[in-house]
Amino acid sequence: METTTKSSAINYGLYLGGILALATILVYAIKLELFTSVILGVVLFVITITLGIISLIKSKKIQNGFISFKEAFTSYFITVLIGIVISSLISFVIFNFVDPEAAVQLKELALDSQVEMLRNFNQPEETIALMVEASEKQGNLFSIGNVFTSLIGYIIFYSIIGLIIALILKKTQKQ
Repeated sequence: METTTKSSAINYGLYLGGILALATILVYAIKLELFTSVILGVVLFVITITLGIISLIKSKKIQNGFISFKEAFTSYFITVLIGIVISSLISFVIFNFVDPEAAVQLKELALDSQVEMLRNFNQPEETIALMVEASEKQGNLFSIGNVFTSLIGYIIFYSIIGLIIALILKKTQKQ
């Protein structure tokens, strides 16, 4: 059976979703504080971009080494979209149905981390107090609205990166 670029991108998206879901579950099971780790965020960012690029390269290979900008971006986008949607769904389920108390604890950990970071950057206490107040009004970090808003933000962020990558890796046949 011949593999199409879209089916390949979907497969890589499922791989990415599995990796991100496994990471979320492991961090939840091992230590909630890891969710606030910059290093973990960077590692997951690199994994996401890498699988998007691998998907794009595989699509290019399927098309005998040639891929348009649109096809390159589509391959990358499908992979990343599926991966982050799966990851978001897993987080939503864990922190709303499996263990809602962990969501409250994670919100406190994230707030503590932000306060510490602001203090390290010598921000005035008034600024920190405003940030704390805004965070307390935010409610559940994993409500459907907040998860959807985060998802849209991730899609935009990774799409910008994907546009740049597709521009770099595109290769069209000379007419």
